[in-house]
Amino acid sequence: MPSLKHLRVRINSVKATQKITSAMKMVAASKLRRAQEQAEAARPYVERMERMVSSIALTVAENDSASALLRGTDSDETHLLVVATSDRGLCGGFNASIVRAVRARISELEADKKTVKLFIIGRKGRDQLRREYGTKFLETRDGPGSIGFGYSDATEVARKLVELFDGKEFDVCTVVYNEFKTAMTQVVTFQQLIPFSPNTSADGINLDGAIYEFEPDEDAILEKLLPRNISVQIYHALLENGASEQGARMMAMDNATRNAGDMINKLSLTYNRTRQAMITKELIEIVSGAEAL
Repeated sequence: MPSLKHLRVRINSVKATQKITSAMKMVAASKLRRAQEQAEAARPYVERMERMVSSIALTVAENDSASALLRGTDSDETHLLVVATSDRGLCGGFNASIVRAVRARISELEADKKTVKLFIIGRKGRDQLRREYGTKFLETRDGPGSIGFGYSDATEVARKLVELFDGKEFDVCTVVYNEFKTAMTQVVTFQQLIPFSPNTSADGINLDGAIYEFEPDEDAILEKLLPRNISVQIYHALLENGASEQGARMMAMDNATRNAGDMINKLSLTYNRTRQAMITKELIEIVSGAEAL
């Protein structure tokens, strides 16, 4: 049976941990609100950008003069996965779910005799994938950290991806991230960036049925829009990832705080029982001694 001193030390230690997890929960809740607002504010622009590019791309997809970012390389032998994770832990299964999905996708592609390369954003993804897939890394970058990820950062990543594509480092590029639904729900999402895949659904093109004339022509417009669309989609993915991370961290710290409370209750109960047993034992010894006299 542990001593009273040992139990007091454990109770105080768990209480200190509970204060930390409670504070982290409140900080994550504050950051979640801001991150969620940013992610939701970006969605209409991202959706409209995709619709516009899809509308133009469908008119020139068969042209030999179309941009390589639209036509692709006429091959899908080499796949680049842009894996977006966080720099920090203590966020439940946020990073583990992305890494697990990436491992499954790599296995599928390699089973089809495809070559896989990785572009990692975030230290946690880099650390978890390095041992098994370190030879497949093309580039790694730190995530947004505490200062957030700006559009200029997304533009820099997009520029690097276009540079790698022009250098024939890959044929197909897909970004992997967690799409924010609620604080408790994040969905791992795979979105193809290169070559651009037009949205052919009813919601994706010319909802008003109008006929447009373009000046300059469609090819010239796409030359400008396709790289910008990559930047926008990456920025959107990182915003969604940021909101998902804070939601996952808030829930993880809430669970940790409640678990610490349960542990404190159990330890306090054990402490009181142990203390009562020691008092009872001392009383018995006193009474026994008195009777012996």
